[in-house]
Amino acid sequence: MIASNPIPEKTLLFERLSPHRSLSPKGFAIVMGILGGASIILGIAFLMMGAWPIFGFLGLDVFLVWLAFRSNYRAARAFEEILVTPVRLVWRRVSARGEAREDTMNPRWVRLETTSDELSGTTRVALTERRITRVIGTFLPPRHKEKLAKSLAAALATAKR
Repeated sequence: MIASNPIPEKTLLFERLSPHRSLSPKGFAIVMGILGGASIILGIAFLMMGAWPIFGFLGLDVFLVWLAFRSNYRAARAFEEILVTPVRLVWRRVSARGEAREDTMNPRWVRLETTSDELSGTTRVALTERRITRVIGTFLPPRHKEKLAKSLAAALATAKR
């Protein structure tokens, strides 16, 4: 969690950004059950025809799909937090391994930079302070990056007043 300050501050913005995964754990179990069941049925059919090596390869396919999904879910544990108050901006990034990096900046010195594309929309959102640029929300889709940029711009404008 973002470090607490003993002096209460008004929170202008707090965002927790995390990668979106469209397949729930229940959906994952269903997909793996269907894939495993189909693999066993096909494997038995090939086994009965005398093509026994194919049975092992079908099991290997299911294992590799399971491994890819597990890796994807592990990567989804990464997140970023952004806290904007009138006197500080705290950006915290936690990797999928749990390694955290936190930067505290003065919102009056921070410049919000966005990069847009006509086809995609907002493709990059970054905070720059003293020639140090921090790209935020790299895993977000363009429409969420645009929404993030607007809310950050509003919070920074309020903090600068």
